[in-house]
Amino acid sequence: MRPPILAAWLGRAEVAPPPDIASAALRSDRFRLAREGEWRRLEEIVTRMERGQLRRIADADLIALPALYRTAASSLAVARETSLDAATLAYLEALVQRAWFQVYGPRQGLVRWLRGFLFGGWSRTVRAVGLDMAIALGVMLAGVLVGWLLVAGDEAWYFRLVPSGLADTRVPGASREALLATLGTEKSAGGLSAFAAQLFSNNSAVCILAFALGFAFGIPSLMLLVHNMAMLGALVWLFAGEGLGLELVAWLSVHGTTELFGILLSGAAGLHIGRAMAFPGELGVLEAASAAGRRSALVMVGVVLMMIIAALLEAFARQLVGGTTERLAIGGTMLAFWLSYFFLYRPPARGEGGA
Repeated sequence: MRPPILAAWLGRAEVAPPPDIASAALRSDRFRLAREGEWRRLEEIVTRMERGQLRRIADADLIALPALYRTAASSLAVARETSLDAATLAYLEALVQRAWFQVYGPRQGLVRWLRGFLFGGWSRTVRAVGLDMAIALGVMLAGVLVGWLLVAGDEAWYFRLVPSGLADTRVPGASREALLATLGTEKSAGGLSAFAAQLFSNNSAVCILAFALGFAFGIPSLMLLVHNMAMLGALVWLFAGEGLGLELVAWLSVHGTTELFGILLSGAAGLHIGRAMAFPGELGVLEAASAAGRRSALVMVGVVLMMIIAALLEAFARQLVGGTTERLAIGGTMLAFWLSYFFLYRPPARGEGGA
């Protein structure tokens, strides 16, 4: 292909082109002809990769891809320095940019990553921190027991464990009717969307804190779990004392099976990082912490989704559904869903969205 500048001059036979312009056009032609074969090969490989036809590319072409990209990038640098024709320069700039995304760019888009994350990647990552989940679950159950025993031994502990905003009329000495009224429903959904946003913010803050404290060998994360679950133990003691234990469990289960599961995963994620730092094994401390951090970060991405669901359940389903049986059904369904998703749903790994 003859460059446009030279073609224009040759089209005017009666006027000879200036020697410097003709020389530049000739250099551009020689430069392009010497390298055009490699450019075309790179362009064909990149085009097939952009179309998702990776299997149709020969192994030799895939192996040569990095070298072809570097050659094209070098040609682009030369073209810029020597002021070659605009057409060649534009072609190389576009080709190098496209090739860069295939060689160094992200391997998959957001939609594809999210699909891989939800359909197998998240559940595999959660199972990878199974030991940390077991430890965190034991700590959470111990926290409930500690809260119960502390309040049973001294009611003053109730006011230390339960925030005043949550306590309200839920205090030792309250009548059965007063406690039962706190488990009631709203007559309409008006204003509950703002309530859902507030709950999501609070729940997410607890989860992020439990995760972030893991750097200190996981100990602060476990302490936070104990403190939060001790509050639950105090509430269970209060309501069970008035024969409302089942009603409280039903009231909490609507959102609690999702929210507490998310808190459990957050604590496990933090503990996973702390345990990797304390026991790095054959890896260095920084390498072990880095690998654990990447795995825990994936867990936390899913926890954010769980907190959104928990906030919606707490603000709407719990406030609008009043029957104990119905509430237990909702909570039980959500618990069965999470357990099935994390431990029974095991699609083949495809290397997308997982650890």
